[in-house]
Amino acid sequence: MINSNNNSRREFIKKAGLGSVGLAFGMSAKSYASIMGANDRVRMGFVGVNGRGNGMTKNFARQVGCEVVYVCDVDATAMAKTIAGLENISKKKPKGVKDFRTILNDKNLDGVYIATPDHWHAPAAILACQAGKHVYVEKPCSHNPYEGELLVEAARKYDRIVQMGNQRRSWPRIMECMEELKSGAIGKAYFAKGWYTNNRKPIGKGKQVPVPTNLDYELWQGPAPRKPYQDNLIHYNWHWFWNWGTGEALNNGTHEIDVMRWGLGVEYPTRVTSFGGRYAYQDDWETPDTQVINMEFPGGIAMTWEGRSCNNYPVEGSPRGAIFYGDKGTIVTTGDNDYTIYNMDNKVVKKVQDEAKTNTTDPAGPGDKLDAYHINNFLDSVRNNKRPNGDIEIGHKSVLLCQLGNIAQRTGRVLNCDPKNGHIVNDKEAMALWRREYEPGWEPKLV
Repeated sequence: MINSNNNSRREFIKKAGLGSVGLAFGMSAKSYASIMGANDRVRMGFVGVNGRGNGMTKNFARQVGCEVVYVCDVDATAMAKTIAGLENISKKKPKGVKDFRTILNDKNLDGVYIATPDHWHAPAAILACQAGKHVYVEKPCSHNPYEGELLVEAARKYDRIVQMGNQRRSWPRIMECMEELKSGAIGKAYFAKGWYTNNRKPIGKGKQVPVPTNLDYELWQGPAPRKPYQDNLIHYNWHWFWNWGTGEALNNGTHEIDVMRWGLGVEYPTRVTSFGGRYAYQDDWETPDTQVINMEFPGGIAMTWEGRSCNNYPVEGSPRGAIFYGDKGTIVTTGDNDYTIYNMDNKVVKKVQDEAKTNTTDPAGPGDKLDAYHINNFLDSVRNNKRPNGDIEIGHKSVLLCQLGNIAQRTGRVLNCDPKNGHIVNDKEAMALWRREYEPGWEPKLV
């Protein structure tokens, strides 16, 4: 376990640059482990390793002072693949476990990384907090607003470090961009526009078939009301079904909306609207493939997000990004760790670029180097007992904006919201979507 009193080793780690990506990638975790004391290592269990989780497990393992102890997945094939991929990275071979809940009893386990489908994110994170584990949970941090509020409460009640995977919060150039906005580089920033585009293909009409022998579908469903297994659901298309997923708005829009909320300095909205639908194809896909969410905030500030899952024509030459408009200029960031400032004559005032470029539509993530910034921020926060860059309260507020957009979309109405907490006012039907129905016995709760 982490020894919070081991100040001498901590100072050495800081001086050695543990939090720096250069060191993390310049020396293997195996070789560096002999330098670090056992009490400085963060021992992690990984939950959900088929896609994003597979790459992140290896990225965590490469970071100095991090030990991968468990790899958990309801799909035996995915679990075995990830463990095999760690062979040349990890000092010790991690243990494969199907049901992650059993690892929470291990007193030597410091933290849990969660990359399950969305419907498991908050329930799994809450269980981990209750067991005394720190948590890195991928976006979105919750399937619905109720879960997000409950997870924030759990993090505070059990005094755990909980970081969401809004990794741009740790990207140096984006952090610099936010400082530029705060310092008035474009005057008062009053409007922001974000976007995400892709060229996703139809998922067809699913057929009910026997559950594959390598998959525990009952555990995969977990807190969600039970639905029959069908052949176009797992491992990725669950994103587009309301029972398990949250659509493109939370799958990818979370990143741009988080950056826009950060840059504009806003928290909860006063009004939210959305329009769109499943336009491109006729199949089982339930969430919008085309969606525009508009949000207004106190103080004359607004933002909009455009999602096009099935048409990848770029904006500003990029598949994703965000633009901030002010009374003295404009700032553009296009999905990478960079930004450009324009004056009111649309001439470049400042251009900041990073050599690390991202595949902005890769479901596995933006790339190891950029992910490592956020990973190391989490590990450093655990060692030093401090709030991380993507603290769960920050993450929840941004995810809530996406969720409100989906509620506006599903009800077809304008949502008026309480700017103190984001709750929907004077609309019982919309507020009914604030939380979901759970499979009996699987309801997330605090104890």
